[in-house]
Amino acid sequence: MALTLAMSGCNKQGGVDTALFEKSFKSAEATVHTSADKVVTAIKSADYSSALAELKTLASNTTLTPEQQQAIKDVTAQVQKLIADAASKIAGEAGQALKDVPKTLPK
Repeated sequence: MALTLAMSGCNKQGGVDTALFEKSFKSAEATVHTSADKVVTAIKSADYSSALAELKTLASNTTLTPEQQQAIKDVTAQVQKLIADAASKIAGEAGQALKDVPKTLPK
């Protein structure tokens, strides 16, 4: 939950640029297009675990064009980086909070 909260303040759909992804799936068949829409919706709502799960499902589709395959790879990498950066930030803040605990205890 803290990870979602920490990432929800980012711009550009949570720090993930989906413009090329959306463009590459604009004229896809209905089921593929629906799946791509689910990815974008999940990213916009900072539900990155759902976005990654849907990206994995989408990537397994054998009818994808090379452009669509690359778009999936690019967005997946962006989401994974966003999660890793947020986790790193949270870990750093938690570490600092632990260091500050002794300062708040009575002597």
